[in-house]
Amino acid sequence: MAKLHGVKRFFGKVGKRNWIILSAVLLIGAAVYLNYLWFYDPADAIGYGDNNAVDAGATAHDGAADAGDADYFTAAELSRKQTRDEAIEVLQSVVRDTEEGSEEHASALSGISGIAVNMEREANIESLVEAKGFSPCVAVVNGDRASIVVSHDAELNSADNARICTIVYEQTGILPQNVTIIRK
Repeated sequence: MAKLHGVKRFFGKVGKRNWIILSAVLLIGAAVYLNYLWFYDPADAIGYGDNNAVDAGATAHDGAADAGDADYFTAAELSRKQTRDEAIEVLQSVVRDTEEGSEEHASALSGISGIAVNMEREANIESLVEAKGFSPCVAVVNGDRASIVVSHDAELNSADNARICTIVYEQTGILPQNVTIIRK
């Protein structure tokens, strides 16, 4: 009975606001982890040049393969949007439920701002990479790493990798060794 009282006292001291913040952090962490699982393959991200290019098994492109690629890119964009929407919703609830000027309030606003900045960077990268002839394209920026998935008929050469890495660096400041380029 004394242990139960101690547990109740602990949870009472932590407070509702801190539980909301903890759940927001866990949700954002889960979103980052899922993006990492889906878009980053450390075995293939060795370094510069051709080593950054990953062939996702697409060698011959016929009509069926192109339709599958389009489905992949659509699904990836939808998944990314849903994950971000959930994270923003949690952060907005933290902003609503916390006192303005508190550390939790500022942290939640910073998280929302960071998501917005990454969304803008990814959109810029996708537009610029598509303008270079790699269409469609999905970019995922996560901290100091970026994964770029492109649809391209031929094997990516070092000039293609350099063009894509340059775009990523100019938009985000992420170094080429932290960029993974995947050909789908």
